[in-house]
Formats: sequence, structure tokens, C-alpha cells
Amino acid sequence: MDYAKMRAIAEELTAYAEHLEGSWNVEIGPSGPFLTMMSPSKRHEGTVRRIRNQLNDQLPDTHPGYVCENGPEIEHPAIGRMRCPDAVVIPEDVLDEEGLAVDATQVLAVVEIVSPSNPNNDYGEKLTEYPAMGIAHYMIVDPRTGTIEVHTGPCKNRYQDKDPYIFGDAVPFGPWTVETAAFRRYGKTENRPD
Repeated sequence: MDYAKMRAIAEELTAYAEHLEGSWNVEIGPSGPFLTMMSPSKRHEGTVRRIRNQLNDQLPDTHPGYVCENGPEIEHPAIGRMRCPDAVVIPEDVLDEEGLAVDATQVLAVVEIVSPSNPNNDYGEKLTEYPAMGIAHYMIVDPRTGTIEVHTGPCKNRYQDKDPYIFGDAVPFGPWTVETAAFRRYGKTENRPD
């Protein structure tokens, strides 16, 4: 199926989801458009907020006119994919444009916080799709294990470099640094890796 048809189906699913209870998201993956229920935990959202705030503090110095936001979908019609990262670094002015998705060629970086229910999505499909989209920096934060992976050097459908970290590290992420001491693991009352 060509991307225009998949995009039309995704838009129909988005309109349908507006009438459903709860929070829903539409993405286009390897098998086409699909609808997923979003129910991120408070810790998931707290981690997204911490990363977004830190990057937004640094972006004026490294990339004036760019922001880190959560919510906008990104798409790459040539490879037939549309995803909604937990956080994305994009030019601020694209948020005022019409439409649902940001062109992936405008994305500097994406961040995904691993959910307990579907970790393979972030470590599998998205780990091949984001480099295929040409996204230079991909951070995977895993509150299940207290670990972080930073992927760089996109080459076709993989990243050439992977750097591992643990919660508590100052994590280099492109030209930025993400302090992770305040990150919380799922199901842990203390903030220390096991």
C-alpha cells in the first residue's frame, strides 16, 4: 500500500479515535496504520518533562529557533512511516503549521521512554525506523531497568553508534547533556539503580 493511502487511513483512524474514551494515538508502522491506547504512567510523563525542560534550556545556545516538545507526530512518506515520539527536537515554527505531522527531515532528535507493556517497539521497530528517517540522535530511557541508550550516526536502517548509561549519569545527547539523577524507575521508591 502506498503512503498516501496509509496516511488517509491514519487520518480516518484519528477522527474515529476522537469519539473513543481515553487517549489514543495513530502511527504508521511496518504493517500499516494502527491505533494504540495511550496510558503513560506519571513516572513516564515526569521523565519526558525533565528531558524536555533540560533540552529547552540548552537549545537556545546550540540551535536557536528549535524546541523540544512532546506530542507532534513525525512522518517520512518515502519509507511509509509515521511515529509519535515521547519527545522530539524540531524547529519551533513548525508547531504553527497546518497538518498533523512534522516532516522527519526537520527533526534533530527523538526521545522514547520505554513503557512496561511494549518495550520492543522502542528497541525494535523505532530503532530501525528513526535512522531510516535520517534522525541523528535517538535516546531510549528505560525506567524498567534504570538504563539509557543514546544512538547516533544514522546509516540506512540502523545507528552506527550506541552509548549506554544508567540513571544518575550526566548523559551526552548530541550537543546537549541530560542530567538523569532525578529520573525514577517504575515500581521503585528509591532513586538508585539495582
